[in-house]
Amino acid sequence: MEAIRAYYAADREHDRLTRGLGIIELARTLDVLGRILPPPPATILDIGGGTGTYARELLRRGYAVHFLDAMPVHLERVKADPELQNLASATLGDARELPYPDASADATLLLGPLYHLQEASDRAAALAEAYRSLRAGGVVAAAIIPRAAMIFGDFSRDLPDEAYCRPMREHTYRTGRQENPEGRRGYFTSAYFHHPAELLAELKGAGFEDVQLYALEGPAAMLTDKAAVTNDPVKREGVMSACRLLEHDAGIFGFSPHVLGVGRK
Repeated sequence: MEAIRAYYAADREHDRLTRGLGIIELARTLDVLGRILPPPPATILDIGGGTGTYARELLRRGYAVHFLDAMPVHLERVKADPELQNLASATLGDARELPYPDASADATLLLGPLYHLQEASDRAAALAEAYRSLRAGGVVAAAIIPRAAMIFGDFSRDLPDEAYCRPMREHTYRTGRQENPEGRRGYFTSAYFHHPAELLAELKGAGFEDVQLYALEGPAAMLTDKAAVTNDPVKREGVMSACRLLEHDAGIFGFSPHVLGVGRK
């Protein structure tokens, strides 16, 4: 956890979803959430909510949002943001031990915690807490980073330091456990990368039903200038349409930079 805290203490999260691949991740996550969330004013728990990017949009749509994150720098940004002043609560906390009552929410978002919990028991605890806090019929949306997508990411950057990243790549693919031993910039911090089938099993193991996977960025990860494409309304709709078309294609799950698992209580 210390490596993760150090990574995020650099305050790199606040603009991640406004540049590069993050633009596609944000657009596609909101696209899927718009189809699977109950209508407002439902109560949503945004667990591991970063600097409030999704909470901000959900508030605009009329939801009651409880925000929780483990990083003090993120909570500081959220509490200072005037667009987030209407949060139902903003808490420094842990996905494995939520401060919310049983059956108190209509939806729980885990858009980051599962890929920062390296132990299967910790991921199970986070999903158990999401299940506990949901009302019957409530929905969970949990994001992962697939192991193969990590390799695609290395190749998309032209393997900047093969001597450093190859051992990381091979270890992560074989074990799921990602480490950046020297804490180098440009590489992710300590994490767990799934095989997509693992997420299905974890959600079902927590008791969730009707579980489905959604490839988020999918083929859009191949775009060289993501900002230019998404700023063109015609091209943006083309990208979104293609991603929707392929979002349940099992052949896409492995290389999509993020996959969203959705289930119901």
